[in-house]
Amino acid sequence: MSSPAVDHVSAEQLQQVKQSAGRCIDGAGDALSVLASEIWRCPELAYQEEKAHDALVRFFSQQPGWSVQSRYFLNTAFRATWGPVGGREGDAVLNVGFLCEYDALPGIGHACGHNLIAEVGAAAALGLKGALAALSHCPVRVKVTVLGTPAEEEGGGKIDLILAGAFEELDVVLMAHPSKEDAPYLPDVAVIDVTVKYHGKASHASGSPWKGVNALDAAVLAYTNLSLLRQQLKPDWRVHGIIKHGGVKPNIIPSYSELLFYLRTPKRQDLPSIRAKAEMCFRSAAMATGCEVELEYAKHEYHNILRNTTLERIYEENGKALGMEFITDEEILRTSLGSTDFGNVSFIVPGIHTYFYIGSDAENHTEEYTAAAGAEKAQFYTLRTAKALAMTALDVLFRPELLQHIRDEFSEAKLKEKSVKTNGGS
Repeated sequence: MSSPAVDHVSAEQLQQVKQSAGRCIDGAGDALSVLASEIWRCPELAYQEEKAHDALVRFFSQQPGWSVQSRYFLNTAFRATWGPVGGREGDAVLNVGFLCEYDALPGIGHACGHNLIAEVGAAAALGLKGALAALSHCPVRVKVTVLGTPAEEEGGGKIDLILAGAFEELDVVLMAHPSKEDAPYLPDVAVIDVTVKYHGKASHASGSPWKGVNALDAAVLAYTNLSLLRQQLKPDWRVHGIIKHGGVKPNIIPSYSELLFYLRTPKRQDLPSIRAKAEMCFRSAAMATGCEVELEYAKHEYHNILRNTTLERIYEENGKALGMEFITDEEILRTSLGSTDFGNVSFIVPGIHTYFYIGSDAENHTEEYTAAAGAEKAQFYTLRTAKALAMTALDVLFRPELLQHIRDEFSEAKLKEKSVKTNGGS
């Protein structure tokens, strides 16, 4: 990617453009709130987000100047673009991407606030576009891209889109996730999901148990094996799972059982190691009970986020200017949380996956957080976060030295990651 030629923009002028982006977001506030509410009221699971997809496509189709592609590579993905505009003939185009998520959780709806991720991505894009369009002359050639990325909770829609080439033209990508606090970064980790299926033989549990091969015993042994394995794992590795199926009736030796486990490590290069250890636990349980075992891994691994501290710092500066109070608790900042397919994106293009407070102390993935994500109170915080993202994008566009720092850090981080992987350790 070549660097753009940028006419000098003073700090005062840049501040004025940022304020313009904020006004654009405020001006669209009612429509954005309706969008988030519409998605919240109709929670849909991974790859099934038909109504959310249609609502977002309709929203951008109604905005002047946007080109919208529905069902973009995936049935519930979309792309909305504006530009390129500005700059001089022959200038390199800077393509700024914003990501929208909108899948929900089974049973408890938008308990992870993905309706607000959709809103904040759309709002930031509108703010950036509005600020640039208001300039008499934009000194850099710019394109704004919004990608609707389904199936974050399960499946990995962003990874599907990476493989399809959806991120190839982007220079930087920005998104924000609801939380209990404002943070430019929290340590999401790498993960691989595995479903374990044991096949035994049914028999009467009282009359002739010796004729059976107990698949539930295999599941219990495997669960116990994994529990014992934890004491031999690195402190920041995580193994956790459930028994999804354990039989049909107490007087029948179970002929089938099924477990689902998540295997997590802070760095993606450690996933093969934890996977090998877990497999020994699963297979030994089958051997001990005489069962057959099937291991079905998820189609995609989620990778850890490759940090870009330059982007994080600029986002934090802009957030503070808007009144955000960023978390400083080192224990929380060091503690591994969940996992996200944005991690895979962060190895493809420089980006940030920030977190934002929505006016509630409820925990993610709870019914209380579902209510908070749909509350009117969350709107102030969501739009404030969108402003911070748009302002950060403007810094990237109008400060060439900053863009170069972002690119350099990205390249160096990838080289370091590759070196660690080659040397076989972290």
